[in-house]
Amino acid sequence: MKAFFRTIHLYLSLAAGVIIFCSCLTGTMLVFEKEIQQALHPQRYFVKPQEKRLPLADLTAGVLKQIPKSKLTTVIVYDDPARAVEVGLIVPEKGKKPADAPKTEKHAGAHAKKDAKPKDVERSNLTAFVNPYTGQIIDQFNRRQAFLYSVEMFHRFLLGGKNSIGDWAISISTLFFLIILITGVVLWWPKTKAIMKQRLKIKWDGSSKRLTHDLHIVTGFYTSIFLIIISASGLVMTFKWANNTLFFLTGSKVVAKEDLKAPLSVYQPGITAISPDAAVSALGNKITDVENYTIRYPRDTAAVYTFNVLKKGSVELATDTYYIDQYSGKITGVVLYADKSLGQRIRGVIKPIHTGSIYGWPTQVLAFLITLVSLIFPVTGVMMWLNRTRKKEKPVRGRMRVVPAEATV
Repeated sequence: MKAFFRTIHLYLSLAAGVIIFCSCLTGTMLVFEKEIQQALHPQRYFVKPQEKRLPLADLTAGVLKQIPKSKLTTVIVYDDPARAVEVGLIVPEKGKKPADAPKTEKHAGAHAKKDAKPKDVERSNLTAFVNPYTGQIIDQFNRRQAFLYSVEMFHRFLLGGKNSIGDWAISISTLFFLIILITGVVLWWPKTKAIMKQRLKIKWDGSSKRLTHDLHIVTGFYTSIFLIIISASGLVMTFKWANNTLFFLTGSKVVAKEDLKAPLSVYQPGITAISPDAAVSALGNKITDVENYTIRYPRDTAAVYTFNVLKKGSVELATDTYYIDQYSGKITGVVLYADKSLGQRIRGVIKPIHTGSIYGWPTQVLAFLITLVSLIFPVTGVMMWLNRTRKKEKPVRGRMRVVPAEATV
């Protein structure tokens, strides 16, 4: 069996080694993306606190006035008084036609079709950082033009885009990596305690071949469990079957996008839609003692205000969702993270698990070190393979025949 696993381990490594190395390298670079951005551009993210904040309606109106042809999508408000407000915008890009506005019937809140499929959420391509006390735009940031965004696209798709050859290459290589890690643990498993002691430490004073062997075997064992979690979480985000497997193992029902459809606002003739500040007030104490909350504005006359609220001390992306009717200001729906099924709760934090941000800087440091060390494996693995292929049996020299002196006479 070990010979079988060794063959799988070897050939999958040779097939996907280069892509695995690139994925680990780019993953290492992305662990502290937010922290790097804040360290390089502190004036973008932080402001000097003052006594009174401006209403959100005034902030967004000022942004739309200063950035012509922009369309408002989201607003992120932080509880920290020193943080800037982040306004997400859709701005027409050169050479690209703006996305068509969603086609909805007038007053669709009263006439919406029950079988209508939910539309994809619009994603902003520009973030305006606004001083919440003065309304001044501090900076504008298009993440798609940043270097680390290119690194992420390489990490996810080899710069090819969704459903491209690069996307499939990364996905298959991630699956191969998981199998490589599991077979590696099987091959590492010792038969005796004496062998186990040898495989738990690196012999630094050994030969170059022994050092290469130990770096591959020993570090592989210590990092295997973490790398299995990282690669498995990547598969869940990539393959539908992996996502379904997660829900099956947790005994949870797979929730389709159709089931996540937000409720609709009830149109009221002659009633003007409420302001975002009124929607915030409707939530009351539900947005107190929070890290931040994100407001997604109604896309049309039938939509609602959507609030994603991250409580203090909660895992990143473990948010509670509230829906506010844009006419009455009443809460029309609540989806609490704690009330979700186990599968939904785990799926909701799969990305933080994958990136290492799930518990803040301690797990980020761990993820950084693990992915950094993992760069050793493709290199040492190839070196070990080359050492074995070059290893040839020494030719056995034939013994000289001793001829008696008499025979030469």
